[in-house]
This record gives sequence, structure tokens and C-alpha cells, in this order.
Amino acid sequence: MATARIGVIVVSDRASRGEYADEGGPAAREYLEQRITSPVEVKVRLVPDERPAIEAALCEMADAGFALVVTTGGTGPAPRDVTPEATEAVCDRMLPGFGEAMRAVSLRSVPTAVLSRQTAGHRGGCLIVNLPGRPGAIAECLDAVWGAIPYGIELAGGPRIEAEGAFRPRGR
Repeated sequence: MATARIGVIVVSDRASRGEYADEGGPAAREYLEQRITSPVEVKVRLVPDERPAIEAALCEMADAGFALVVTTGGTGPAPRDVTPEATEAVCDRMLPGFGEAMRAVSLRSVPTAVLSRQTAGHRGGCLIVNLPGRPGAIAECLDAVWGAIPYGIELAGGPRIEAEGAFRPRGR
């Protein structure tokens, strides 16, 4: 089985300027490396909360053949939170069920989850999933949608990824 490439894009003005140590990117990387059992290479990139920078990073990874790209941060209602808009601009098809599931699970922990605007979509064979920036919320949200991620990659024409807790229809 070939090594699948996974991208983690950290969306943060301060982290991209080196003003503080980002915790979201390492949390997402650790989650992915723990769950994926087939060969995987995870690349983390920091970008500012600027739509052109986010779009460029998403396109760069997706068009280079990354199977999955997750973003952390920029999904709230603040004026600089533009990750969902950047994701929608570069995706061929949107998958709104991802955001619905992540918000539903987050509402069990915090009432402000209704303010979150996470989404997901496909760009070619790459699945793009927006996550919040807090490490605990990253794991919580990924747990909510993890079963569908490997199969969603495969359905879009991406590589088969073996992972703990992944859904596989019979005969696959």
C-alpha cells in the first residue's frame, strides 16, 4: 500500500507569525497518526487568517495529491474567521453532514458550538475537513466524523486508507 499524504493547515494569524506555539496542529497530527494504520505522511503548515492564503494552501495540497487536508481554526463568527469560505471556494462538492455532525457532538460539551461554521468538501480526490482550533475540540470533532473519512476519500477517487474505526461497506 502506498503512503498516503495528509495535510494539516493551521489557520492562525499569531501562530503563523511565531507569536505563540500552536497546539492545534500537533493535536490534529497526533490524532491522525494514531488512527491511520496504513502508511501515512502528515505535513503541517501554518497560514494567517487570510482567505487567499488559506485557499492557496488548500489548493496546493489537494492538487499535489494529498488524500486528506484538515484545517484547524478560523471557523467561528469573528470577522477574520474565513476558513469555511476559503474551503467552499476551492471545493468541487460540499459535504454539509460533516459540519452538522461536528456541531452536534460539540453541543454536548459547550453551548457556543452553535457559533461554529465547520464544513467539509472534496477537491478532486482530496477530502477537506474544517476543524476548530482548540486541541480538545479537534479530537471531539474528528471522533464525530472519523468513521466516514477514509471511505469519503476513497469515494472521491483518493487512495484507500486503513484506519481504526473506519466504515467499510461489505465487499470492500
